[in-house]
Amino acid sequence: MHNKIYITVMSVVFIAATIILTTFPRPKYSEVEKRDLAQFPEWSVSKLAQGTWTSEVSSWFSDSEPYRERLMTLSMKIKDLERLVLSDDNVTFHAADDMMEEGEMEEAVEEEEELGKYSNNVSTEGKAKMAHAGIIIVGSGSNVRALMAYGGVNGGGKFAKMANTYQEEIGERVRIYAMVIPNAAEYYLPESWKKRSKSQLATLKSIQEQLSPDVTFVNVYNTLGNHADEPIFLRTDHHWAPLGGYYAAAEFAKSAGVDFKDLDSYERKEVKRFVGTMYGYSKDISIKEAPEDFVYYVPKDIEYTTTYLTYTTNKDYKITKVSGPTTERFFYRFKDGGSGAYSTFMGSDQRVTHVSTSVGNGRKVLIIKDSFGNTIPGYLFYSFEDIFVIDNRYFHLNLKKYIEQQGITDLLFACSTFNAYGNAFSKNCLEILHQADGKSIVK
Repeated sequence: MHNKIYITVMSVVFIAATIILTTFPRPKYSEVEKRDLAQFPEWSVSKLAQGTWTSEVSSWFSDSEPYRERLMTLSMKIKDLERLVLSDDNVTFHAADDMMEEGEMEEAVEEEEELGKYSNNVSTEGKAKMAHAGIIIVGSGSNVRALMAYGGVNGGGKFAKMANTYQEEIGERVRIYAMVIPNAAEYYLPESWKKRSKSQLATLKSIQEQLSPDVTFVNVYNTLGNHADEPIFLRTDHHWAPLGGYYAAAEFAKSAGVDFKDLDSYERKEVKRFVGTMYGYSKDISIKEAPEDFVYYVPKDIEYTTTYLTYTTNKDYKITKVSGPTTERFFYRFKDGGSGAYSTFMGSDQRVTHVSTSVGNGRKVLIIKDSFGNTIPGYLFYSFEDIFVIDNRYFHLNLKKYIEQQGITDLLFACSTFNAYGNAFSKNCLEILHQADGKSIVK
């Protein structure tokens, strides 16, 4: 009797699962992982002969199962209940992550040194836990914050050498500036957890020391530290908040000797219920359950026109086509609850942006940036006659010639500590400086 009940129940479960997996709608995008899911592959005889078609079908089937997001969310909730112990310093640990050794922590930089000297009212103690992929979750409830630990040391030599190369090759006509942007872990990690993340200040000091005296180092480390009790970093995203970009842009304008307006000259806008990239990175349900307001600022009393060259890329993010120029908006409006709000500025990294303003001071700035640099240009509409923006990963012309043709007077490198420490940003910047027009476009 028991065997018949078991067989009946299992048969019903199997039939139900088969119906759900084969007939229910399949998602195309993962909000948790912030990526497009696998699509059903195009059939061909050659793919079938090589055995790749059946492999692609299998990948599509497993990657896009119905109710995928709900199942992942349920899994996160269960894992959140699987915490081990609450230690004496009120830090919650997760079992799956390896811990750094005490000796791996970078020694602290002395307080009296000029770079790294700031004060704020932020408490650096509190509850924290290690989540997926080394993400550290600090706090709880509506104030929870996800932090990405930094693994670098002094370093940054290739970034400094790259900036120095630009100074040597175009410095007679163009002022060169270097802005390296720390991430939130530098300011918000509890004291008892600082051994989990290396010192970003040490990397910034190393870069500053290796820069040519003719390259201006824009110190945003202290500036951000002085405003760390304000919402200058996003809690649910690995980027800084637009307000952080505002204070950094002010520091750059001071270094460049151009006018800069306070926030009263901007209209405050917001996207409510924003949850950024850290939900997908950490796979921690507390991030999803603590959405934040994405607040940005639009200049009010300035005339400007924004023109784009837009890149089409392949699956490897290589440029396959260049479209434009087109005249469009600079600030893109995202609906409340939208996860893409960080693309408010310029809409995409895969563009060359030119903003022509009514300032008329003859100053023309080129910003070569990673995604952290996206927030900066919108605060410079009162400061420069022309603003050009290039992402280090996407440019199809000879940059040295482009700088001369556009009459660039100021060039700012703006990137995160991670990219300044790594190799790709510097390598890309050197390549585009000398590449032949159109060389980076693949067929």
